[in-house]
Amino acid sequence: MNTENTKAQMRKGILEFCILSLISHKEMYVSDLMQELKNGKLDVVEGTLYPLLTRLKNGEFLSYRWEESTGGPPRKYYQITEKGKLFLNELQNTWNELTNSVHQITKQY
Repeated sequence: MNTENTKAQMRKGILEFCILSLISHKEMYVSDLMQELKNGKLDVVEGTLYPLLTRLKNGEFLSYRWEESTGGPPRKYYQITEKGKLFLNELQNTWNELTNSVHQITKQY
């Protein structure tokens, strides 16, 4: 069994939760979001991030606004919607239950 593949699948499974959590604190530009994920030891490539942001936007969990940039093309800043805040709260509750369960199970061994 490939340990790296398993770890990658675990990270992918919580990426939506992490993205919504970061954006809930302040609106973010993609490169800032990628840096925050990297700081948290979740290295994500643009090819993974952009489709996920699009899915979250299409699900009405995120919205965005364009801002002109003096050093290049306009930038798209993402912000969480009210629906996104409710979804994030559900994810937080699920995460707490899951981590408590995993901790309880794994501490026995």
